[in-house]
Order: sequence, then C-alpha cells, then structure tokens
Amino acid sequence: GDIKVQLYDKDAPKAVENFLRLTNSGYYDCLTFHRIAKGFVIQGGDPTGTGTGGQSAFGEDFEDELDPNTPSAKEGYKHGVLAMANRGPNTNSSQFFIMLADNQLPHNYTIFGKVVSGLDVVDKIGAVPITPQMGPTDGTPKEKVVISKAVISDK
Repeated sequence: GDIKVQLYDKDAPKAVENFLRLTNSGYYDCLTFHRIAKGFVIQGGDPTGTGTGGQSAFGEDFEDELDPNTPSAKEGYKHGVLAMANRGPNTNSSQFFIMLADNQLPHNYTIFGKVVSGLDVVDKIGAVPITPQMGPTDGTPKEKVVISKAVISDK
C-alpha cells in the first residue's frame, strides 16, 4: 500500500533536504524495511538491508537537528512520526524509522515528518513475522518488505 508523509522542512531542513534528494534520485526504490521492532518502529533506508549501510545525499553523515523548541520536538515520538535513524550523535545518513506507537524516546533522533495517510500500511508492516535479532520482538522481517517506489508529490 501507499504511505504518504508530511515533511517538516522548518524543523529539520537538512534532514528533509537529504530525504528529498535521496527520494528524487531513486535511492529508496526497491530498498527494504530491514528492521521491525514490534510496537516500536519500522526502519528502512539501508541499501545493504542489514542496518549497517547507507549514505546521505551530502556524501557524508550530517548533524542532528534537535532543537527542543520546534513543534515536532514538542510533539515527540508519536505513532506515525518519521525520524532519522543514527549510530550516535551527528551520524545521520539515509536510514529512517516510522514510529508504531507513542514512545518516550530521548530526543536523540531528528524528527523530520509524519505519516498523514497510510498509517494502516505502517501498522501492517509492523505486524509481519520477524526473525529476532535484537531481542525477541526486534529483528528482520521473515519475508522482505520492499519500498517499491518512493516519490515526491505536492498532494
């Protein structure tokens, strides 16, 4: 199914620019959601499908955008929020996650959008059977969940 997101270019301009540039270049086409953490997140954007790969549109990792005064930061990590996945401070590249539920995460991940249509699709992805890797409810989908095509639309 389709997942439509609204991007927060005022709250996270660099993350949004990265996402738009990668999407427009076809980077996300045919990539998988390589991680499903039940009741927590679905994660994608890694061309290796392992959770260890990816490259930003800028070539190198880019800095976090974690201003606590932005509307998205005040809203927090709610069901449907789109945020950058990282390996620590200022290590954003191409990987992102979508929240499967409201969660009180520490504000360490740049929020750059939210799902505005297709949250049922996100939830269906979150419900697929997994092969546990990082605990009993966190792992790789047993059958690949593929982003067939990512497109930018004004609608």
